[in-house]
Amino acid sequence: MANQRITFTEWTPDQPGIVENLSVAKNCIPAAVGFIPLPSAVDYSAAASENLNSVFAGRFSSTTTLFAGGATKLFRFDSSDLSMDDVSKSGGYTGVTKWNFAQFGDTVIAANNVNKLQAWTLGSSTAFADLAVAAPVAKYVTVVRDFVVAASLDGATNPNKVQWSDINDETDWTSGNASQSDFQIIPDGGNITGITGGEFGLVLMERAIVRMTYIGSPFFFQFDTISKSLGCVEGNSVTKYGNVTYFLGDDGFYSCDGTNIVPIGNEKVDRWFFGQANPSELDTMSATVDPIRKIVVWNFLDNFGQRKLIIYNWQVQKWSYAETSVDVVAYAATAGITLEGLDTYGNMDTLTTSLDDALWAGGKLLFAGATDTKIVTFTGANMTAEIATGDVGSEGTSVVTLVRPIVDNGSANVAISSRRLLNENVDYGSYSAASSENRVALRSGGKYHRFSVVPTGSQWSNAIGIDIEITGQGVR
Repeated sequence: MANQRITFTEWTPDQPGIVENLSVAKNCIPAAVGFIPLPSAVDYSAAASENLNSVFAGRFSSTTTLFAGGATKLFRFDSSDLSMDDVSKSGGYTGVTKWNFAQFGDTVIAANNVNKLQAWTLGSSTAFADLAVAAPVAKYVTVVRDFVVAASLDGATNPNKVQWSDINDETDWTSGNASQSDFQIIPDGGNITGITGGEFGLVLMERAIVRMTYIGSPFFFQFDTISKSLGCVEGNSVTKYGNVTYFLGDDGFYSCDGTNIVPIGNEKVDRWFFGQANPSELDTMSATVDPIRKIVVWNFLDNFGQRKLIIYNWQVQKWSYAETSVDVVAYAATAGITLEGLDTYGNMDTLTTSLDDALWAGGKLLFAGATDTKIVTFTGANMTAEIATGDVGSEGTSVVTLVRPIVDNGSANVAISSRRLLNENVDYGSYSAASSENRVALRSGGKYHRFSVVPTGSQWSNAIGIDIEITGQGVR
């Protein structure tokens, strides 16, 4: 009888199961070695008066304010009673599919593709208002160096136009000798599908990616096309951390640092994603980063009407996925919960998040989102993860008699599927729990074996792999 160790390496569903990879990595996060837990989403706010399509945290000095947007309103989270207060401008809004936020100094700016850019001054505003009389109607907004930059303007009228404010003045949008405000129409990339900021701007278009660099007077910004064929297929797939922008192209997932465009999903998850995602619902995607766990997360609707997350760890360049009921994912910060507000979450026995979690402290970065009318945070109990190997075996038939899960601070339930031919269905039997000695006794014969492992224990921290006992089986 031979012992064999199988380490949980990388989930690459675009590759055949016969190679050394994982066939399933669900409800968990890839790590340098193995996989770590993915917390479940729990309610953070009370219900708003309508479904939410975006979440944003504004931070300035000691003030952290959490905002959310819906189809007709903008909301502010009230940490004293967890309510979602309507802070829309007078008259509200109509027909907003998605809000896009940016922050410039102490001003939070919101774009909705219907109204002039909206503004909120942190620490003093009580309602949003038009940013300026001359502010544009924009689908996207960001900050590049000392300028507020808007893109895809005037509804569908100027979908390839970029406009920026005067330097250090978000209220001045009038071009002329007295201002550095101006605009640029990009003629050869199709519609603008997203924009990110920082030291330089990155304008993502249907068939191009353009870098926007400040050069001073008289032209102010230089626009360089760094890709003429590859573009971004869906603006809601765009997110950024540091100087790297992540997005979905026509053929898969990419990252771009302003110079290099890297296919991060090629031959790993791209075919899986396009086979899973409902192509008519790509505009319901959302994307964010969790800087604590070093992951990029995309939320999408699959062909069966179920929302899923696809997760990329940019440090180790590995993937996983999850099933979710969350409609929108977002990068947010806590507003800080008062003792009165804490009472509304429950008592010591019913709180779904530990009291020492960063959730309760103001200004802490969080992986968050929205489900229907509520802001949610991924700070709950560990989701039920599943990790399944590819095919394991030898040249001949063999029998597996024992599995030992390797799970830090936990154990696992294990099921096995054994086949003689690769064209047979992968059919796992019942899961068996590990004994007190961390042994799963079973007997399964075939030429190709797959193992499905479900980590157990509320405090498990890393699923690393399994040890198996396998022996050759004679044939007549």
